[in-house]
Amino acid sequence: MNFQDFLNLSPNLRKINLPGDDAHFKLAPMLRMKELENLNIDKQNPKQAAVLSVFYPGPQGETKFVLILRKTYKGVHSNQVGFPGGRVEIEDRNLAHTALRETEEEVGIPQHEVEIVREMTRLYIPPSNFWVHPFMGVMKKTPVLIPQEDEVEAVLEIKLEEFMSESCLIKETLSTSYATNIEVPAFLLNGHVVWGATAMMLSEMKEILRQLL
Repeated sequence: MNFQDFLNLSPNLRKINLPGDDAHFKLAPMLRMKELENLNIDKQNPKQAAVLSVFYPGPQGETKFVLILRKTYKGVHSNQVGFPGGRVEIEDRNLAHTALRETEEEVGIPQHEVEIVREMTRLYIPPSNFWVHPFMGVMKKTPVLIPQEDEVEAVLEIKLEEFMSESCLIKETLSTSYATNIEVPAFLLNGHVVWGATAMMLSEMKEILRQLL
């Protein structure tokens, strides 16, 4: 989709009802569903984090958004694809500020160039014990993307048109730090399998965008 058309429509994102967990569960691994079934999240005293999906014009005027491939490290999200973002810090004014600050740190997009257009449904991530609050934002020019050296292996620019296609939905068998040979629903984006919490948030984003476009 042409970015100017997307930008003109973007204020309507605020009017769309969030599909919430109904959309999340479409891309939830069965293991995650079982984990959440009888879990009292409040008793886990979860930490807070925020992530951001930034939409911007590509070189040919097409609409794109950013995901990141994280570095390999000793942790549950090692070498996985996700949105730029991270945990709330004491100096953050609010969750939206957390998402903007972390996005600038991880991919170099200046905070002042992004307009937050809506918050999506928060999502609990059991392996890391985080409530993650996803936001959608737009910027009017093509960004210079600079990956944070110690955290980001690669920046992935996703074309909106490809994301909205049904052909990017797949099932994949994989092993993680806490399970082996599990089949999961996922997105295949820019050659990368995107699953788990990120896929669940993308699922909600896709349903919101379907109503917009």
